[in-house]
Amino acid sequence: MSRSAATSGEILRLIREDEVQTRADLARLTGLSRPVIGQRVTELIDAGLVVELPGVSSGGRPAARLEFNGAGGRVLVASLGHTHGHLAVCDLSGTILRQEPVRIGAGIESAIEGWQRMGPGAVRGVGIALPGPAHEDERVVKAVREVFPVPVHIDNDVNVMALGEHRVRNDVSDLLFVKASTGIGAGVISGGRLQRGAYGGAGEIGHIPVSDGLLCGCGTVGCVETVAGGAALLAQLGGRAKDLPELAALARAGDLEAVAVLREAGRRIGEVVAAAVNILNPAVVVLGGDLSGKNLIAGVRESVYQRAAAMATRRLRIEPSVLGDDAGLLGCATMILDHILAPAAVDAAL
Repeated sequence: MSRSAATSGEILRLIREDEVQTRADLARLTGLSRPVIGQRVTELIDAGLVVELPGVSSGGRPAARLEFNGAGGRVLVASLGHTHGHLAVCDLSGTILRQEPVRIGAGIESAIEGWQRMGPGAVRGVGIALPGPAHEDERVVKAVREVFPVPVHIDNDVNVMALGEHRVRNDVSDLLFVKASTGIGAGVISGGRLQRGAYGGAGEIGHIPVSDGLLCGCGTVGCVETVAGGAALLAQLGGRAKDLPELAALARAGDLEAVAVLREAGRRIGEVVAAAVNILNPAVVVLGGDLSGKNLIAGVRESVYQRAAAMATRRLRIEPSVLGDDAGLLGCATMILDHILAPAAVDAAL
């Protein structure tokens, strides 16, 4: 690393991500002098981002140990759907400290009021997941910053859930997250990084056509969402379930019609997932959302292993989400922390 690149923000990255623990090691890795390292570290300690702890003696005077200070602030996160969602306050390590459900009747104001009730303390950033294409909603950002004047970042709910699931799978660099709910969408992690595409449209697998698809709300004909999305499945049950949680509950109780509907939906979703697997070659496909029970997952597995190339499926795992509703919250925390703790952002804030 060049000396000019070893800013305070880069020093924080070495401590936070690479777990460099001593000033001597920082000096060796960066080429900076001990006094300059001392100045950089003091800046980070004063900003509440690093703590200095007593070292462990192995004979002689122990070197002080540096650690990232996860307790040095809070981030606010919200994973919001069309009608309801979840809010949380997290520390700077991304650990959820407090959370609660929220109804979206009053728009983003409902989330703001919920965060205020939680008494978040020193807020450093806000991360929000919204349904639909990835975008920075100016109205939402403005409303949040009027109350919490900190960086605010927004992304597609499926992208954020992919980040959350990837965070708990440290052994995986390539992951495809598929959400099966009212709509069908995917989040793509490739090489350890979320892929949004050139214009934020990566992962729109719900609008890939299948043979007997119908007219879709997007304006085209044949989208898989029209035969395997939530509205289509409720219609197939003829009013026996009023919403998706009730449909899922019927299937869990062993209702044969609900089981068959979800299994067939899984097969249809599996058709487009198989194509994505051939293109992306992920190590794992994770299924989440209201419909992602064992019956839908079984249908997805059936189609993917039948249709995708043997090379792509030889070691492929197809698994349910391990985080459930927390996937969106942890993904939002990962998203905003990656922004506010990036070296350039830290340098700008100091």
